[in-house]
Amino acid sequence: MSAPRFLTVVVAALSAAALLVAAPATAAPPQAADPAHCGPGSAPTSGLQGEVTAAERSSGRSKRGVTCNVTPISAYAGHGGGIVAAAYGTCGYTGTVFPGSAVGQNGGVQVVDAATPTRLRTTATLDAPALQAGTWETLKVNARRRLLVGTGVPFLFGAGLMAVYDVSDCAHPRLLNTTAGTPAAPLTITSHEGGFSPDGRTYWTSGMGPGLLSAVDLSDPARPRVIWQGLTGLEAHGFGISADGSTLYLSHNFGGISVYDISQVTSRHTNPRVPLLSNLSWDDAGWATQHSVPVAYGDRTILYTPTEGGSGGVKVIDATDPRHPRLINTIKLAVNLPENQDRAIASSSGGGVFAYESHYCSADRPLNPTALACGWTSSGVRVFDIRDPRQVKEIAYYVPPSKPASPFTAWNSPHVMSAVVGVPVLSAPSILDALRRGEFDPAQARSNRTSMVLSDLSTDMCFSPPEWRGNRLYVTCSDNGFQVIELTNDVYRAPADQQTTVGS
Repeated sequence: MSAPRFLTVVVAALSAAALLVAAPATAAPPQAADPAHCGPGSAPTSGLQGEVTAAERSSGRSKRGVTCNVTPISAYAGHGGGIVAAAYGTCGYTGTVFPGSAVGQNGGVQVVDAATPTRLRTTATLDAPALQAGTWETLKVNARRRLLVGTGVPFLFGAGLMAVYDVSDCAHPRLLNTTAGTPAAPLTITSHEGGFSPDGRTYWTSGMGPGLLSAVDLSDPARPRVIWQGLTGLEAHGFGISADGSTLYLSHNFGGISVYDISQVTSRHTNPRVPLLSNLSWDDAGWATQHSVPVAYGDRTILYTPTEGGSGGVKVIDATDPRHPRLINTIKLAVNLPENQDRAIASSSGGGVFAYESHYCSADRPLNPTALACGWTSSGVRVFDIRDPRQVKEIAYYVPPSKPASPFTAWNSPHVMSAVVGVPVLSAPSILDALRRGEFDPAQARSNRTSMVLSDLSTDMCFSPPEWRGNRLYVTCSDNGFQVIELTNDVYRAPADQQTTVGS
């Protein structure tokens, strides 16, 4: 099918679907964050903020990567970086993708030691059954208790398996649970996402279906046990937890969050109750809400909540009153705006199921944070000044080099393993939104890429939350794996109490 005909069919189908959905009546026109001013040594994009243009992809320019106030230091690609990775101390832990994690050579979580940032080395492979089953978005570290946990998620959904490691020696983690959470004694959990309460005593799992939210007690990490469960419906995706461990912000798959009081679980009440306090939704195209990063500005609680689909960007939510959370801002790149969805489809087609979507973010400290760094799929890693949550400014970005590879060698890259789909399906709602607003121009959406059905891997995809290490970041992307990058040109000064804050 020719590109014009393919595009006509797509637009016609989306236009028909758009008629079934009422146009938002009160949505204010979205704005992009102030773009970064790229200083000496940068190799910035030639397109819109956040875009890798069709020309950059087709010419091979994207194989050199894009930088703005960032210097890449080192990288360990291995067999790919998984979906969500974790880090502790000077070590990184790559997530795993099934089935390669079970059948590939050295299958399991790779431990990468960055004690010498310019010379990365692998020191161990963590091959507990849960980790070989694929970790999806469950691999998390609790620094307070020095624990690394992952659950088994072969594809979107998993059940029963959990691995708990002691990472006191970050380069040589030690498996703690040898019975509970293994195939011999599975836990009664389902999972797609997982994460810790701040004190590290509770690990929570959420499964996309049937929407089972579970609390696992890790008071004795060698004997994890389920202490509470509840059905939340199909809304369950990722989450964030308040600093005092009393409130859980659960992401909706279809856009929005639910706020739950988990204080009775945290305080270990017998037969704890977890009441729903409130719900919040939004009227733009952002959906598949990913997780929340709760931080405090004085006595105000603010959430930074990325949306995984629909170019919804990162929602900024005032959750000071958990019964009445309020959306106060949205962080978007220019390529995420409704009026640019035609250009976005022209450049991202043939790249994969994701286009330019936010995914996982981390703040540089939990109280009065100064910066937020996000994995933004094909837009790479984006860094923002968030000292004023209502006036967010981009200060740096890094789009790693595209790295086309074979699934026989890059079996731990979700990008490579999903390359049979090149259509950016996660962006469909944002195209609908642009059509409703009358801002989608089919002529602008046409390019030499719009007829591509398979992915040409012309960008990498960055899903993981970056880890703050002074003015350096540990970042993990699907194809380039674990990387160390440095923020330059004095765009960032690390606070003395810097602490990577992911929310779970």
